[in-house]
Amino acid sequence: MEVQGRIKMIGETQTFGTNGFRKREIVLTTEEQYPQHILIEFIQDKTDLLNDYQVGQQVKININLRGREWINPQGETKYFNSIQGWRIEALQPESVGDNLPPVPPADAFEPVEDLNDDDHDDLPF
Repeated sequence: MEVQGRIKMIGETQTFGTNGFRKREIVLTTEEQYPQHILIEFIQDKTDLLNDYQVGQQVKININLRGREWINPQGETKYFNSIQGWRIEALQPESVGDNLPPVPPADAFEPVEDLNDDDHDDLPF
């Protein structure tokens, strides 16, 4: 799966436990009618992927949804979800002319040499 939006926040890399588990969080704001602020985790060696990105940048992030079960001390079962990122890439902002077809150069057309003003023009405009 993937999600696109603008980076709202990039956290510092956090290290947990004696084995050095690393986690870094990013908040992505989607650009739709009702923007969503989505927290995405990058773990272990993937934390370094965020080094080249800045707040305000438009990106696309490939994600995996993760779910886990936890039984609390009272014996109740709880479920937690997380979103883990595994790839991120910058999106180029669209410029106004991006959706227009390319225009051939003027010298690509042969000039009209036998133009006669008396010729009937059947074009409707």
